[in-house]
Amino acid sequence: MEFYEKKEKQVELQRKIQSSNSLNEGRLLCLKAREDHIRNVLEEARMNLSKISGDQARYPAILKGLIMQALLQMLEKEVVLQCREKDLHLVEKLLPECLDALEKEWGEKSRVKIDKQFLSPESAGGVELSAKGGKIKVSSTLESRLDLIASQIIPQIRTALFGPNLNRKFFD
Repeated sequence: MEFYEKKEKQVELQRKIQSSNSLNEGRLLCLKAREDHIRNVLEEARMNLSKISGDQARYPAILKGLIMQALLQMLEKEVVLQCREKDLHLVEKLLPECLDALEKEWGEKSRVKIDKQFLSPESAGGVELSAKGGKIKVSSTLESRLDLIASQIIPQIRTALFGPNLNRKFFD
């Protein structure tokens, strides 16, 4: 009789383990589907970035802001700027304004050389700056900005898509 009781307990234990494994597997599938959905949202945002540079009314102001922020991050006297080939004329037009504003802010003049090695035509827009022979680089492209903000905003995206996590106890 004792032998059968032992076997019953083993079978019951195996059933509980199997049930727990199935439950965990389901949870992992659900989490993976959620992460895939968030990744798709970010990918859709990345695809829509190119529409920003197509907006002739707003893009010059955005590009000017990207150039200014990159110059203020760089704070070097000799800078090389890369942009998309189709943004070249706009950058040449905006650069004197940016350099004047930088001089007022920083107190020193900076020389910017526009590199003829352009950013990829597939880029959504923006600029990349380098100094000291490429040892210092600042990427101020629309894609780099999306990457920067995406890592910070993923919790809010998750909450907007799926609601608040009921198991979460702390909100930083």
